[in-house]
Amino acid sequence: MAVDAAPRRTGTGTNQEGVRRHNLATMLRQVHLGGPTSRAELTAAMGLNRSTIGGLVTELTSLGLVTVGSAPAGPGGARGAGRPSPRVALAEAGPYVVAVDLGVDQVVVARVGLGGVVHERVRGPVDPDAEAWQVGAGIAALVRRVVRGAPAGAPLAGIGMSVPGLVRRSDGLVRLAPNLGWVDVSPGSIILAALGVDVPVSLANDADLGALAEHGRGVGVGIDDLIFVSGNVGVGAGVVAGGQRLEGSGGYAGEVGHMVFDPEGRDCHCGSRGCFETEVGAHAIAEAIGCPVDAVGSLGDVLDGYATPPPALHRIGHQLGEGLSGIVNAFNPQVVVLGGYFRALHRLVPGDIAAGVHARTLPAPLESLVLSQPGLGADSILLGAAEMALEPLLADPVAGLQASLAEASSRLAG
Repeated sequence: MAVDAAPRRTGTGTNQEGVRRHNLATMLRQVHLGGPTSRAELTAAMGLNRSTIGGLVTELTSLGLVTVGSAPAGPGGARGAGRPSPRVALAEAGPYVVAVDLGVDQVVVARVGLGGVVHERVRGPVDPDAEAWQVGAGIAALVRRVVRGAPAGAPLAGIGMSVPGLVRRSDGLVRLAPNLGWVDVSPGSIILAALGVDVPVSLANDADLGALAEHGRGVGVGIDDLIFVSGNVGVGAGVVAGGQRLEGSGGYAGEVGHMVFDPEGRDCHCGSRGCFETEVGAHAIAEAIGCPVDAVGSLGDVLDGYATPPPALHRIGHQLGEGLSGIVNAFNPQVVVLGGYFRALHRLVPGDIAAGVHARTLPAPLESLVLSQPGLGADSILLGAAEMALEPLLADPVAGLQASLAEASSRLAG
């Protein structure tokens, strides 16, 4: 993959230090997304000379971010002719982040390293009647559990958290998460207070993070126009347009679940009527298949238990496709990724979803459209939260490590 090695501009103009840091970041991101590689491959990808590449590898090694070793043997232990080419790989005991995927009835917390490697994960219930501070305290306890397993001295680079709701981009304030009953809640502050440490915490909408992960290392690699549609009790979308996440002025873009689908339809908890979410959301699907209301948070697991679809799902699949057509007409994506419980729904009724899309989508944007399962399976949102937390380190490895707190990791593990 070609990488732009142009120098970064700093507040005082282009300078040698800025160029060095930019190149370190470019190399680290190359290995983070592409996996182990040789110096020769890095030289070709980054457009720099061999001695500069060697110096950058040495510095990333001294920072504890990469290691250099021989290429692995082929089948049967055989190697190619000649001296094996050293491979630049991510350090196994390097920095890590904690990723939090908050759902309506459960939360998944994982320790994730560079390269998107999930080292450990735990799950915990979310009480729908709990206050936000109680949910945050429960998440903090799970964070401590996964940090305890980290290698001694490995720095915690940050915490990334997904939320099924409207998250203000500027400060991570959750303006509205209706299925959690949250209005103007700051879960990052709550979690840090419960942990008793000061580490970087970043938050974003769950569908936005699903789009981020699928674009970077999932089914959307190399795709500049992608939409990740998430089913997590409610319905939301993360949009990648022209290779960039579309966030909106405050960070609230993608609330497709509250597009009007049927003006005469059911009342929605948002205060409107006939929203897309009321027709294809978890409660509508659960009602159609006779699933208990208290199981809607695990609807994906329920749907995975079906070998063939219940008859009622054919109608919902067609309605899902009809709703997707409005998104396709508006954004002209190349790929629409169906995440959350829509992943299982697509497995059961792919023809009905496709028929709904074809019924209402304009011919031109339909020509290049692909409906897809997530390349990262059920981990899209979790890995998106990890990518968000890793971004400061990837953007500037030197400053990112200075901000990482090995001490905080030790305190949390103690």
